Amino acid sequence: MALIAAGWIMVLLLGGGVALERTLVNLVERNFDEQLDYMLTAMIASAEVQPGGEVSFYRALGDQRFLEPGSGLYWQISGEGREDFASRSLWDRSLTVRADHVDDEVHIYDSDQFANEPLRIAERSVILPGSETQWWFTVASARGELDYQINRIRSILIWSFVVLGLGLFFMTLLQIRYGLSPLRRVRMAIQRLRTTGANRINDPLPSEVEPLVDELNALLEHSERQAEEARTHAGNLAHALKTPLTVLTNAATARAPDLGDAVIRETRTMQRHVDHHLARARAVGRRAVGHARTPIGESARAVQRAVERLYPNVRFDIDGKGETQVTMERQDLDEILGNLIENAAKYGGGSVFVTLDAEPESEQCVTWVEDDGAGIPEGERTRIFDRGARLDTGKPGTGLGLAIVRDVAEIYGGTVELGESEDLGGLLVKLHLPRAE
Repeated sequence: MALIAAGWIMVLLLGGGVALERTLVNLVERNFDEQLDYMLTAMIASAEVQPGGEVSFYRALGDQRFLEPGSGLYWQISGEGREDFASRSLWDRSLTVRADHVDDEVHIYDSDQFANEPLRIAERSVILPGSETQWWFTVASARGELDYQINRIRSILIWSFVVLGLGLFFMTLLQIRYGLSPLRRVRMAIQRLRTTGANRINDPLPSEVEPLVDELNALLEHSERQAEEARTHAGNLAHALKTPLTVLTNAATARAPDLGDAVIRETRTMQRHVDHHLARARAVGRRAVGHARTPIGESARAVQRAVERLYPNVRFDIDGKGETQVTMERQDLDEILGNLIENAAKYGGGSVFVTLDAEPESEQCVTWVEDDGAGIPEGERTRIFDRGARLDTGKPGTGLGLAIVRDVAEIYGGTVELGESEDLGGLLVKLHLPRAE
């Protein structure tokens, strides 16, 4: 910020300084030229032609410097074939007149015809009454005084703009330091969070940084919620594994004759718990990365192709708006759709009907998974989401499918509902997932 401000200050002051310098220099030069023009006009007004054809003044010019040799102010009247009529200040010198053209108006220019004495010259061509000769009236003044005034103006401008630039840059530094002071206060507040163990920033801060503080508090809340979820998962897993481990320990201590069966049974139980908590942990970790966008149709058809290989005799039908996108990672969407469609194929009567985005007017994307099986009694629809809960124990499974579906959907802000299919007569599963923006 300081470098950008310094660059703009330099550019603007340089541009303004050059413009102001040109304006003032032109003003001084114009005033100097107007004085020469005034003297030239006075010369022409006072000139007359003598009977011999020579020119003279019928009244003397008022400036005393014309009478002082080498004074720096000179005049001269030149005519073709005539002797130059010049001021005493020229002494033994003469002005070189460019007689190759006619100046009906005053012509002002710079000249270095005198060594070490640059001149500013004003000249004009005039034909005086009573004469046919073209006369060149010339007034010359040394540029010393003019150059001194210009150099003085430039010196004042340079020092003034240098001081102004330094002052502006210093004020910019103060403004930056004062303007960023709320961020230093935020840094100190974050440091107090780390040292005191507080979980929110409650310090009074300017309104300009309140959005930043709000987002930071939201991030802290999000991190705290994730940490709490991790602690809960760890506690739940430890609690779930405690009972099977106790059973195995007691069986091994007592040297029970069915120790082998007990090991197989309890390790399967522990495997179910581990799979369930790992699925939740993966979903939570992927959710923390950011909001994904996944077309629900691509996931549903990929799952259909995989399940068709396991159940080749089941008829699958997928319909609806497959281009609808949900804010869920593709792996998690494949997992919950895979559980729902596989359960419908496994426990249904041979037909599975999937409707994508079945309720377009809903704020969330609702997907229906229907089968023609026996369905689930209304009184069992809540218990079936418990880990390990199974109504049909005659078919292989862990009883974790619906529990994983519910937990992963809730992690992403969705829900799962069970009902009865009106078309097929079996189970209807309504999966609600948040739509992508």
